[in-house]
Amino acid sequence: MDRTVEGFLAELRVRLAGADPALVQDAIYDADEYLRSAIAEKGDDPAAFDTAVEAYGTPEEVAAAYIDTEHTVTVALRAPRPAAQRSANPLARFFGVVADPQAWGALFYLLLALASGVAYFTIVVTGVSVTLGTLILIVGVPMALLTLAVVRAISLAEGRIVEGLLGVRMPRRPRTVVGAQGDIWTRIKSWLTDWRTWTTMLYMVLQLPLGIVYFTIVVTAIALSTSLIALPVVQVIADTPVIRIGAYGYLIDTWAFPLFVAGGLLGYVITLWVAKGIGYLHGNYAKAMLVGRSASEGGEL
Repeated sequence: MDRTVEGFLAELRVRLAGADPALVQDAIYDADEYLRSAIAEKGDDPAAFDTAVEAYGTPEEVAAAYIDTEHTVTVALRAPRPAAQRSANPLARFFGVVADPQAWGALFYLLLALASGVAYFTIVVTGVSVTLGTLILIVGVPMALLTLAVVRAISLAEGRIVEGLLGVRMPRRPRTVVGAQGDIWTRIKSWLTDWRTWTTMLYMVLQLPLGIVYFTIVVTAIALSTSLIALPVVQVIADTPVIRIGAYGYLIDTWAFPLFVAGGLLGYVITLWVAKGIGYLHGNYAKAMLVGRSASEGGEL
């Protein structure tokens, strides 16, 4: 192993090959922060690196500790599946989604996606526009740094939202970019050459159209389900046909009232399943765009 922080991190990545990329990002950030702080405290001591590694652990030890801790925490925090979801009865599993926290979390995320999409799109477009417009001036440099810093911060925040609502493991630490230490120009260059910066920006821009689609699907499904339940009630209260096609009105027979209500309730259940499915797909998409894949999976961290 190269006796530098970069060499330690490279060896740690090798030891963590095959692990969840979010876990790898956390481990790399923690190791980088600790080693650099420990070495800085020693000043010009040539043995500072060895002392820091001795206190922190070798890459092999650190990797084993993170993997073991991740497994323990995952098992401890994993919410048990509702009893209905574990049933051998297909109908029980179908309707058991009502008691599934992951389905409700996905539903809430899809409704929230429109607001977050508008905010993300506005931040990226405004930041990039102002940066490009002022790049020839001295103020362009701090604007570029501010834009990149905000993008990285939002990436981390979005990851926490995705993990909390969609149940996909996301990083709890910022992304460490090799070569990001040094003067301001070195930092800007390292962030600009980090392809994850650009995929994060693309994710933030695409969140707006995706948020519109998600919000439309969920609101339309809920509105249709609610309408089915409300039609018989409104007809009884208004004492007039509520289903109208052109100049014609159609009365719902009394015997059909329960069918409309059952159809509305079934629509709510189907909406939860749709939200859960979209949430699963979006969670994996978010992880690919914001985190990436491990080296062993054909990508880079």
